[in-house]
Parts: sequence; structure tokens; C-alpha cells
Amino acid sequence: MSMQGIELILREHSFFRGMTADHLELLAGCASQVAFEPGESLCRLGEKAERFFILREGLVSIEVDTLPREVLSIQTIPEGGVLGWSWLFEPYLWRFDARAVKPVRAIALDGLCLRGKIENDPTLAADLMKRFCSIMIERLEATRMQLVDMYSPPGS
Repeated sequence: MSMQGIELILREHSFFRGMTADHLELLAGCASQVAFEPGESLCRLGEKAERFFILREGLVSIEVDTLPREVLSIQTIPEGGVLGWSWLFEPYLWRFDARAVKPVRAIALDGLCLRGKIENDPTLAADLMKRFCSIMIERLEATRMQLVDMYSPPGS
């Protein structure tokens, strides 16, 4: 897919709604297509966070290992969702695991490339920060709900 094709996908995605054409062009220059099969890992806790994903197809589970209870799915990200903000904050390490539940096709945006662009464009930096903050709030709320479910007395 050409850079113009990726730029069109980004422009039409709700996460980027209202972003300037110049910024979309910069983002597209840092983007590529990726695919994952069911069970395949998109990221692992503690590994370098080098990108984020715009899911075009499929389903991804955000998980934490809760030994001895096994793996707890915090949230599932459907087609159209956005996965990953760890590329944006030092020390640039993943804060969770994510695994494909169904076959995934996505646009991956390279974090190193993007960090270089936002260092030179404070407007882009502020815009992306605002967009990712809303995703972080959503994930924190999903985690809170999981904890409430886990620790509520049976039958309550």
C-alpha cells in the first residue's frame, strides 16, 4: 500500500478526526501495514515499545499475567481500535501484553519516527498527547471494572 493509501486510512479513522493534513502526512510517513494470526503477540510487558497500532480488522486482547490466577484480559480492542501508548512515554517499554484473538490487519506507526517528528512540532505533540490521554482513561476505566469484578464478593 502506498503512503497516500495509508494517509487516506488515517484520515478516515476516528482517532485522527480533525487532525491537519500536514500532520496526517507526517504520520503516514511513519506507518506500515502489519498482520497477526490468532494467538500471536503484538507486544509484551517490559519489551521495547517501538510502535502503536490502528486495527483495521480483527480483535486484540490486552492482558496481564496475574499468577497464580493465570492471564486476565483487561480489555479487547476491536476493529477500528487503537493499541499502544507506551512508545510515547519514557522508558518506552510496554506496560501490558496484547495478543491477537482473531486475525488482525493493522497499520503500525513507528514510535521512534514519531518521537522525532513531535520533537520538531509541538502542535503535533500536543494533539497526539490529547488523543492518547483519552485512550489511557478508557483503559484505566476498563482495568478498574476488571478489579471490581475480581474482588467483589460472590453474589453481589
